[in-house]
Amino acid sequence: MDVPDASAACTDVLDTIRAAIVAENAFFEEILIALLSRGHVLIEDVPGTGKTLTARSMATALGLSFSRVQFTPDLLPSDVTGTTVYDEGTGEFEFSGGPIFANVVLADEINRAPPKTQAALLEAMEEEQVTVDGTTYELPEPFFLIATQNPVEQAGNFPLPEAQLDRFAVKTSMGYPDLGGEVELLRRRAGRVEQDPSVEAVLDEERVMGAREAPESVRVHDDLLEYMAAVTRATRQDRRVDVGVSPRGTQRLFEAARAAATLAGRAYVTPDDVKRVATPVLAHRLVLTPDAKVDDVAKADVLRAVLDRVEVPTIRDAETEPEG
Repeated sequence: MDVPDASAACTDVLDTIRAAIVAENAFFEEILIALLSRGHVLIEDVPGTGKTLTARSMATALGLSFSRVQFTPDLLPSDVTGTTVYDEGTGEFEFSGGPIFANVVLADEINRAPPKTQAALLEAMEEEQVTVDGTTYELPEPFFLIATQNPVEQAGNFPLPEAQLDRFAVKTSMGYPDLGGEVELLRRRAGRVEQDPSVEAVLDEERVMGAREAPESVRVHDDLLEYMAAVTRATRQDRRVDVGVSPRGTQRLFEAARAAATLAGRAYVTPDDVKRVATPVLAHRLVLTPDAKVDDVAKADVLRAVLDRVEVPTIRDAETEPEG
């Protein structure tokens, strides 16, 4: 699938999702950017904003298999990955896969589970496989994890470790709808019998795989490569930051910028693409100093300051367009 076809496919998905869920377009686009860049997405919001409905609707619109894991304090790693069980009929041990074996997996309220269970997702997120009792099992392709979490300030939550946060390509938030949006929610509810809206599939597994391949053909000018590296390096030098963006984060910024260009139907990346994805891709990777935390410094504000400091290259569209 080429870039225009991938862009059209994503537009179909966005139109379908927007017809069912009231939220800002940027929110849905950031989820698709994570999907196109072969990453995973973390959605942080208070309960009741529609995080779970969004994940389920996205899987349906994409035409992919869906599985939900409700994370709780007593959830074990084997409850996610699966376990080896004894079959009395054959007299052998057989592997019984857990809910992680689906195309789209919703890790609901992921920060309610202890770190040991959270860590069970690390291998799945990075290598798209799980290892149980010394045997490695491949996950379905494509594999896309959508995790939701409540704000860490709420009771009963475990903060995600930095190693796990670093594996989410995008962190985003739905936020509360405005007055008009909330009224629209009520109108839509009054117009149907079911509590939740229904969504139809507009893609299938093959088309999703094709859409994820499209960003690989998107061209990135050398000046933009230097710009992206300069941005992530600048986060490591900010006095309010204890741990800046890792090299993995720099690569995720590159991949997300190409995905954003694909979403826009362009075969080349612009500086605006990089700025567009910088906050959802990089902010959650920062570890602030104790003083910054005491002063209630927001990670997004730190990143915006970094973007203001780093010089943006001037690149004409003609220079970024692929030849031929």
